[in-house]
Amino acid sequence: MGSTGSAAREAARPATTGRRGAVVAALMLSMALAALDATIVSTAVPQIVGDLGGFSVFSWLFSGYLLAVTVTLPVYGKLSDTFGRKPVLIAGSVVFLLGSLLCAVAWNMGALIAFRVVQGLGGGALQGTVQTLAADLYPLKDRPKIQSKLSTVWAVSAVAGPGLGGVLAAYADWRWIFLINLPIGAVALWLIVRHLHEPEREATAHARVDWAGALAVFACGGVLLTALVQGGVAWPWLSAPSLVLFGAGLALVAVVVLVERRAAEPIIPGWVWRRRTIAAVNLALGALGLLMVAPSVFLPTYAQSVLGLAPVAAGFVLSVWTLSWPVSAALSQHVYRRIGFRNTAMLGIGTAALILFAFPFLPYPGQAWQPTLLMLLLGAALGLFQLPLIVGVQSTVGWAERGTTTASVLFCRQTGQTIGAAVFGAVANGVLAARLGGAGDLDSVTRALDSGTAPEATRRAIADAVHAVYLGAAGAAALAFLVLLFLAPRKFPVLKD
Repeated sequence: MGSTGSAAREAARPATTGRRGAVVAALMLSMALAALDATIVSTAVPQIVGDLGGFSVFSWLFSGYLLAVTVTLPVYGKLSDTFGRKPVLIAGSVVFLLGSLLCAVAWNMGALIAFRVVQGLGGGALQGTVQTLAADLYPLKDRPKIQSKLSTVWAVSAVAGPGLGGVLAAYADWRWIFLINLPIGAVALWLIVRHLHEPEREATAHARVDWAGALAVFACGGVLLTALVQGGVAWPWLSAPSLVLFGAGLALVAVVVLVERRAAEPIIPGWVWRRRTIAAVNLALGALGLLMVAPSVFLPTYAQSVLGLAPVAAGFVLSVWTLSWPVSAALSQHVYRRIGFRNTAMLGIGTAALILFAFPFLPYPGQAWQPTLLMLLLGAALGLFQLPLIVGVQSTVGWAERGTTTASVLFCRQTGQTIGAAVFGAVANGVLAARLGGAGDLDSVTRALDSGTAPEATRRAIADAVHAVYLGAAGAAALAFLVLLFLAPRKFPVLKD
């Protein structure tokens, strides 16, 4: 199943004998659902808390969903290689829609958090399988088109999510945030059932599922990501809960290694890290997840607190990178066909490092067009970085390994974002504490600014904190550049279609 010859034969098989346009429409709808549900709840929190209570734990509405998505990605990737994309995508869609329905009828905050986790268990299948099917459907020369479409859908949905959630909460009811998924998901599910036809594969009859490995991966990822998400928020970093979670997580890492080494068909096979190309892309996109935290989490605070913009205008400053990112991704094929996948990605991430490094040198307080221009350029640079790596790494494996490979890439990017949120949050709060004499963190300081009670020195402290975060993001970009330079092969070993 993992041999080069078998992989080459599998790569040549058509992913579908049905209507490709209908399948692509289903993939785009599924991608929109996964992206929307990562952000749509944020602006409806006051209404949800007012109805259900549970203010002290509402952050788990986001954390629970993202944790479930992240830790299930490797499992769904392996299952899609074993049983095919269609059954995995159908099962994931059903679980996601069931979770959405349960969220809409939740009776308290604990139930809503639990049902958000159910949603995330399905969302992991949507994210990973959609990206894998996109590579199955198109030959190498056409993959940038479908990937740029998916990037556009993801970017627009992620940006539109908070606004849509606010509108539904204000003019309808917060429960419609979840009910709206049902008709959209039902259409996507019907299109997949009706129009996606995968060829039969001999390996399916003899497939063995590594359920012990799946459980170990799920437990290990859940514990470590919980420690990162909640550390410094629900409890101090050096407190007993943090130490216990990190200790348990490290012990579970050893369990995962032991179980996977003994498994006949491991969930995370060793070749994912033994092959230079896949290992380099995993690490590089992990660094991408890390650096994306700087603009997506901290730029809106900077725009409101330092530039004095309204929330809508601050959101626009951030959203402009969703305009240039898909365009750059779509055009990247003209670059990597000339200079190769690795060199194109290095050009993109090298430019991104310079842009991130330039942010702390913006004048204080500055004008709104200045960070807006940098975000427009950053989106273009990252489009030139991410898509060539995804298309390139998917093209180095056959059908039977593509799901696992795609899932490992997405898992590393998601994990990078989780680590980035924890690390950069600690950096920002540390700089604020140093500038303000040890008092306050970013959340409390920005609330004081919103109420008009904070002095000018506080605004400068926030600017310094965000500048420090951007320098850290520039360091993450430089790390990705070095990984590609020293680890990735000059020419990806692409299989012929």
